[in-house]
Amino acid sequence: MSEQPVKSEITGTVWKILAKIGDKVVEEDQIMILESMKMEIPVLAPDAGTIGKILVQEGEAVSEGQVVAILT
Repeated sequence: MSEQPVKSEITGTVWKILAKIGDKVVEEDQIMILESMKMEIPVLAPDAGTIGKILVQEGEAVSEGQVVAILT
């Protein structure tokens, strides 16, 4: 399987990372939770795969459309 980027749908802050490298996920599994304007918004796996890379850290600011993880 080729690499598939996981993108943030909002501008916010990484509140909690739920998955770790090597975890297997299915479509719509929560990978991390972003916080924006006191709301918690999950970042969901776009497809089934394995977490190959996590490109952000908890507390880091992210932009809408930013790649936050890579599925392999």
